[in-house]
Amino acid sequence: MPASGRLAGRSAIVTGGAQGIGEAIVETFLAEGAEVVFLDRDAVTGRHTERRLSGSRFLECDVTDSGQVTAAVGETLTRLGKIDILVNNAGVAAYFDAATMTERQWDQVFVVDLKAVWLCARAVLPAMRAAGAGSIVNISSIHARMTEAGAFPYAAAKAGVLGLTRSLALDEGPRGIRVNAVSPGYTRTRLVQDYLDRQPDPAAAERAVLDVHPLGRIVSPAEVASVVAFLGSAQASGLTGADVVVDGGLSARFAT
Repeated sequence: MPASGRLAGRSAIVTGGAQGIGEAIVETFLAEGAEVVFLDRDAVTGRHTERRLSGSRFLECDVTDSGQVTAAVGETLTRLGKIDILVNNAGVAAYFDAATMTERQWDQVFVVDLKAVWLCARAVLPAMRAAGAGSIVNISSIHARMTEAGAFPYAAAKAGVLGLTRSLALDEGPRGIRVNAVSPGYTRTRLVQDYLDRQPDPAAAERAVLDVHPLGRIVSPAEVASVVAFLGSAQASGLTGADVVVDGGLSARFAT
């Protein structure tokens, strides 16, 4: 483990850390000097990521199951001795027709994208309160503030994450615990690439996406992870209740 870095001496738990943005967060945290335990329900991918990211520790966990979350947080405390940072990254992008979506499907989306954020926060708060310090970073989405047709009810769930973030920030601030959100836009993950590849003309679909971004490109998982690391570090000591948008400037422009 590096002896220096923004997160030197800090212990972190990252949900949904086996791939995509979560994997990039784990890798960045390790590079910044943190000790990291990451959770994921995909045991095969999780173990592969653990082997690739030397120094990380993987725990299989379904974050929608309160018992599993409690057990994972307990094991993390046993291994690391403390939890300074929680990153609630686990989520699912699921889209339905509001008129035909079933209650079961609604519950499945919200238990992953919103309830699990609370379950994980609830599990780590006693240790953070006892320490009188901590940082919780919730991964939301630009869909929480702006969305598109066909994104129901993902946008509603991610908006809920922002509301939860603000509420926790107010409640936990007096105890020295900061709570912030990061809202990525298009990010170069496998899921986004698979979406582009499924289009009738993948090259044209890619150009259309890039053309609406002021930077002329979409962000990488590492760029999102760097912002998460900042929020978890002492450099962000004055930030709580904030939502940091990482979208290549997409949400700064009118549609044309």
